[in-house]
Amino acid sequence: MPAERDLGPWLLAAALLLLAADLLIGLVLRGLLAVPRLAKVGAVLLAVLAAAPAEAQRAPGAPAAESDPALATRLAYVVTGDSAIDETQRMGLVGLSDFVNRRTAAALADPAAVTPGQDDLSFYPLLYWVILPDAAQPDPGAVVALNDFMRHGGIILFDTRDEGSGEGFAPGARAALRRVTRDLAIPPLAPLSEDHVLKRSFYLLPDLPGRFAGGQVWVARDQDRANDSVSPVILGGHDWAAAWAIDARGNNPFAVIPGGTRQRSLAYRFGVNLVMYALTGNYKGDQVHVPAILERLGN
Repeated sequence: MPAERDLGPWLLAAALLLLAADLLIGLVLRGLLAVPRLAKVGAVLLAVLAAAPAEAQRAPGAPAAESDPALATRLAYVVTGDSAIDETQRMGLVGLSDFVNRRTAAALADPAAVTPGQDDLSFYPLLYWVILPDAAQPDPGAVVALNDFMRHGGIILFDTRDEGSGEGFAPGARAALRRVTRDLAIPPLAPLSEDHVLKRSFYLLPDLPGRFAGGQVWVARDQDRANDSVSPVILGGHDWAAAWAIDARGNNPFAVIPGGTRQRSLAYRFGVNLVMYALTGNYKGDQVHVPAILERLGN
């Protein structure tokens, strides 16, 4: 089935071209514009309008041009080199971004594929990183880039895809995680507590499932006031990208295990909480201090 194409930019360009041609012809008929000059003006207009529909040539669902990542807020995923996994990551973040845009005031553009050490990570609030069993240790340039990203408030979500109902799905991923993170400045981690902001930054959630349910999610054990007490690392094995993923037809291509609409709904809601956490930090947790602040103001 041929891919759909957005004709809006093309139609708008055509309408503008016809309007400009009508205006120029009117000027010529009134003797206000000479024919040689008309040709020059027409050439300039054609050059300008030809650039207008360029965005329509982008394949549906493909990431936006990476030349201007500062112009929009977007999530990013670390390229693994496995085309199937990278496509799942992309579809997952596309699905999550769409859900966030429909349910919140956030406006996320298409996700970006990044390679630490080659791409500037400072534009992205969150990196999603699937750890494959054969993942290589990052080179020194990538280590510097990743540590700088975390030090300045960025969050990396490591997904080993082997937790809970997914146990045994990706054998060797845990060993690969130790290899990948060996030189990274990752703080001591602890299991996510029941009152952690990730469970209530937007939705109140009892669990944080993805394609797989159960298992543990890990975050920084100690609070770092330098980054508003936000954990620079979130670790789990729930294959969240597969649960969030949508294909070109808007369908969810991956079944959730053990399954059910409820589990996928919770996965999307966790994704929203994750994005709110990455964008706004611990604002929700700070609300517990409001009574004390008001009391001080009243004295």
